[in-house]
Amino acid sequence: MGSLLKGVSGVRWAELRDATGATAGGVPPLLSRIAYGDEDTTRIAIDDLGDAICSLGFVVGEVTAPTVSFLLELAGSPHVACKAELLDLLGSICRADQWHSAAAAVGDRKHDASYQQQPGWEAAARAAVYAGRSVIEGVASSVRPEEATPARKLLQEMDRIPPFPEL
Repeated sequence: MGSLLKGVSGVRWAELRDATGATAGGVPPLLSRIAYGDEDTTRIAIDDLGDAICSLGFVVGEVTAPTVSFLLELAGSPHVACKAELLDLLGSICRADQWHSAAAAVGDRKHDASYQQQPGWEAAARAAVYAGRSVIEGVASSVRPEEATPARKLLQEMDRIPPFPEL
């Protein structure tokens, strides 16, 4: 996939599910379009990728955490367009707590066994965003306000959003 995204081939995308429950085999081409597309292509690919890894802007899937490192790589690359949109997607992933909220709502009762993995997906995805803090800080120091402003906003959200509690 060129100098960017070299690690994409090391992920078993076909074995992972996206936020809609579909196989995640479509994620690598979307990442490639973001990395090498023009601004319009990149914007559409980010929107499509958002649907797959953070559906509705708040539901993550199994594939979300493995994808975050590539989003961070793209956001940190000087030649990738639409960094504000990438940072917005990372913010949505960081804020996602749909499954934790649902599990907390049932209180002490054990939540449905078929949904026990989802809170772990949220925790892993948020941790992956937090692990990329240095990349986001680098973007926040950009002289381009269209990049720096959303990066600073994401850093503020990361400082405000606590880790997930144990369920």
